[in-house]
Amino acid sequence: MKKTLFILSCLITISASAQTTALYNSGNMQIHDEGQIGFHTNLINDGSFDENLGLAGFYGEFPLNVSGAFAATFFDLEISNSNFVNLSTALNSRNNTNFIMGDFVTNRSQTDTYLNFLQNATSNGSGDFSKVDGYAAASNQQNFTFPVGDTEQLRPLVMNSTAVNVFAKCAYFFEDPNSPSAFPSSFNTSIKLNSIDAISTVEFWRLEGSVPSFIQISWNDQSNISALVPDIAQLGIVGWQKSTNQWVSLGGTDGIGDLSQGFISSASFIPDEYEIITFGNSFEEDSEITELINPDDFLVTPNGDGVNDALIIPETDLSPNNSIQIFDRYGLKVFEMNNYTNEFTGFATTNNFVISKDKGLASGVYFYILTLDDMNLSFQGFLYLAR
Repeated sequence: MKKTLFILSCLITISASAQTTALYNSGNMQIHDEGQIGFHTNLINDGSFDENLGLAGFYGEFPLNVSGAFAATFFDLEISNSNFVNLSTALNSRNNTNFIMGDFVTNRSQTDTYLNFLQNATSNGSGDFSKVDGYAAASNQQNFTFPVGDTEQLRPLVMNSTAVNVFAKCAYFFEDPNSPSAFPSSFNTSIKLNSIDAISTVEFWRLEGSVPSFIQISWNDQSNISALVPDIAQLGIVGWQKSTNQWVSLGGTDGIGDLSQGFISSASFIPDEYEIITFGNSFEEDSEITELINPDDFLVTPNGDGVNDALIIPETDLSPNNSIQIFDRYGLKVFEMNNYTNEFTGFATTNNFVISKDKGLASGVYFYILTLDDMNLSFQGFLYLAR
């Protein structure tokens, strides 16, 4: 028989409107295999609480709070609370999180507080009535769907990375990027590359991660996409680039759906290089320029035969003021140069830990970011180095 420990109402409240007691753990608690614990009161975790098995659930009709000096780590996690569970400290899930009712809420101004899904951890049941209202994180995962949203709606972000992320984190904001509530500065939607026509002032996502990744985001009626584009064929994903302090295109596929609902995917990019991400509308007049660069069709074979010995991007001739960064499949920067004129021949220029640096980089797929400053254009793509 499963052993179940319930924190009963005698521990919960002094009155019907406010909770004044809590379960305090100083390091002497553990949930054993197939054990269950149901929290109907606050949790203060000031000790080790990370070797748990079984199920930990947060239940009831009153708001609950998780706080303390250390993050608790549960195996299976569940929420069925008609209000919410506020996280004042991080909370870890090792296996599965079951969303039934109520939100896990984090303060978006305190980015070190989140619901963290550890390696191989998953979630199910998230929806408008149960999700993470704030930051969700993923540790040691390559592909993950962040079950994030705001008070009223689930607005997930799907991340597919080129390698395992040691740590990635995401939150959704239903607010104007020109006046964000949880950031020290604004993200002026009029400061953008010429290739971008308009930028959403309705919503945005914050995604953190150091590995090149593709993302997918969706829209609904509240996104007001019809005010941004007349046709979803013109819709794209844009991001506020930290290095240039402006909005740039994140490329990607055509949107699927209609003006009321649908989803769209990006090209590969490194999330940590962008503050926030949202929807944008691109000018068609720049399409001929962008089509000149095919991010999937660069081959570098530095064997001295005079063919593809260097990374040659003809469009850099049109913009002498440019910059390029090249990253390996793990997100490590291996090459960086301003005013690039075809100097990359398979050797690293950075001081990062590159094995056998003097012999050149290993064969394989690399990711690049090219900025053409004279044309107000930015591109991302892949190259294949073959020795």
